[in-house]
Amino acid sequence: MDESKFGKLNTSLYTARDVLGHGTPTLSIAGGNFVPGANIFGYGNGTAKGGSPRAHVVAYKVCWLGTIEIECTDADIIEAFETAISERVDVISCSLGKPSATEFFEDGISIGAFHAIANDIIVVTGGGNSGPEPGTVTNLAPWIFSVGASTIDRDFANYLALGDKKHLMGASLSTGLPSEKFYSLVSSVDAKVANATIEDAQLCKIGTLDPKKAKGKLLVCLLKERDGLIYAEGEAVSVGAVGLIMANNKQLDNDIMPYAHLLPTSHLNYSNGEYVYSYIKGTKTPLAYMTKAKTLLGVKPAPVIASVSSRGPNPIQPAILKPDITAPGVDILYAWPEAVSLTGLSLDNRYIPYNVGSGTSISCPHVSGIIGLLKKLYPNWSPAALKSAIMTTATTLDDNKRPILDQSKEEATPFAYGAGHIQPELAMDPGLVYDLDTADYLNFLCDHGYNQTQIKMFSRKHHTCPKSYNIYDFNHPSITVPNLGKHSVKVTRVVTNVGSPDTYQVHIKVPKGVSVLVEPRSLTFNKVGEKKTFKVNLKAIELSKSASSGYVFGELWWSDGKHKVKSALIVKHN
Repeated sequence: MDESKFGKLNTSLYTARDVLGHGTPTLSIAGGNFVPGANIFGYGNGTAKGGSPRAHVVAYKVCWLGTIEIECTDADIIEAFETAISERVDVISCSLGKPSATEFFEDGISIGAFHAIANDIIVVTGGGNSGPEPGTVTNLAPWIFSVGASTIDRDFANYLALGDKKHLMGASLSTGLPSEKFYSLVSSVDAKVANATIEDAQLCKIGTLDPKKAKGKLLVCLLKERDGLIYAEGEAVSVGAVGLIMANNKQLDNDIMPYAHLLPTSHLNYSNGEYVYSYIKGTKTPLAYMTKAKTLLGVKPAPVIASVSSRGPNPIQPAILKPDITAPGVDILYAWPEAVSLTGLSLDNRYIPYNVGSGTSISCPHVSGIIGLLKKLYPNWSPAALKSAIMTTATTLDDNKRPILDQSKEEATPFAYGAGHIQPELAMDPGLVYDLDTADYLNFLCDHGYNQTQIKMFSRKHHTCPKSYNIYDFNHPSITVPNLGKHSVKVTRVVTNVGSPDTYQVHIKVPKGVSVLVEPRSLTFNKVGEKKTFKVNLKAIELSKSASSGYVFGELWWSDGKHKVKSALIVKHN
């Protein structure tokens, strides 16, 4: 712990004990054992397990509860990495990230992860929870495995029945209202105290509502930030509301999530929320009833990219695709520390062993657990090979066999899902991998413009930068050209055979307005470990107004009839 920053803390905090409700969920997802009957209030009931059940796990605390918010220092983060390296772990799952993009040499996670990679330890992180705005993704170094978040085919939902017989579905974990009857429905603005602003009352901020106007009623609050789901409830409880309806603003749109609220609650998307507000405004005596939640299975389409999941392009080095992959990270059931209440509110005295949550902190350990299994299967594979196996076998299709969507129901791009949604079974037999070693990463830093002083932050050994090196030849499993212009760009890649002897043929889904030529068009492998080089020539052939300054997307894959070794093609016309 960095006591130079925090001062002396209570010694009970020196352990890795979870006092927030973050480390326990992430650890249980990565390495939790089989647990029958896991559920929250009876919802999501079944046998739960982590990605690598029965794994040996160790935990390092690097973040501390400050006076206002959680504090994580680079000193603590790097020390944790060094300790994990000395204890010879196989996989590091790091559900942490800077709030915004940071140069590699100024980021403790990036530096610590490099040290881990140099010791053949793969590092998995979340890509951040600042989506859906472009360029918000974090953990940007190519030696880090950055994970986005997507839905699964399960929802926790309830229904809001209005007095006009309209039924609206929302996200919920609620156990139901006190009585099966219609209750008065009130907008938070209509229930505000005289000195509160309309904007503050809309959001149900503390002290803005009048108990005389809200007590015993279903209260409707506007949600414009995800944290408001918890904070609005404190005000709703204090004024005696019988239930809470959280209505998204336009920016949050379809991003609805169930939480273990104290009050019966329904979280509505933007269109449903607008309907409720319209109903209240146009009705003399608005009424509503809220059902208890249900577990819905077989939800389609899935996966869908979570709105919260941070998006590319990579703001530090746009030639490297980020995030790398997407994995389940919405409404996931996980273990919960029983010393922490479900909401964290002081008036919440519910302490149970399971909870539900969302975000890239949750998707990250899904990938970490899967890598644990891969590492057991292939103990001699490098971190880059493990990463490649997962990326090149990922899918960009949902369970309707259509392109994966984002939560605005638009077709998602690699800037949302990276290589695609993880497919663990296929990753165990990828056919070919794109491999890298420490020297490749150091050469990357050279091309990125780092001097020897900056490079020594990553490697204690002196590294001589090559006189000729091109970032486009960095052996990444995807190909990104952020500045194609009018000239052609040549890209070199090397694949290593990890399967049976066979011949692979190239296939291309060409990005709009780009000519893509691959040489050679077939690769024959006679043994495991054999390497083959191929070159990709990309050239702009059409610069329409719609594509002249934007990114276009395609795919390149090698197939032997059994394996499909897929790489995203991302090109920006300038």
